[in-house]
Amino acid sequence: MSEENKENLGDDIKDDAKTTANEFKEGWNQATNSGENKKLLAGLLAIFVGGLGVHKFILGYNKEGFILLGTFLISIPLMCIIIGAITIYIPALIGLIEGIIYLTKSDEEFYQTYQVGKKPWF
Repeated sequence: MSEENKENLGDDIKDDAKTTANEFKEGWNQATNSGENKKLLAGLLAIFVGGLGVHKFILGYNKEGFILLGTFLISIPLMCIIIGAITIYIPALIGLIEGIIYLTKSDEEFYQTYQVGKKPWF
């Protein structure tokens, strides 16, 4: 293989790499700005750490997120008098239910309900 062919091959590889990187960057930007990304992230966070209200903060519902987080945190010291053992499961149950609801909705329905309509609970 001649030196000129090697240089052309190297330039082709560089151009392909730049094109692929740009396509990836465009796809990433579309995914992070779409409702699907928030739907999946909010749904999974609601199922796994719903008691902390993280999924509410992701969707922009700060007041509701603080309510869940506060209920969870207040329940920890109340476990000494048994009532906390009951109340600590309430935010986790809410998160589990909301996570399932989020993930079972269509992308458009999720976007219209929780991002446009701003429905904070269930």
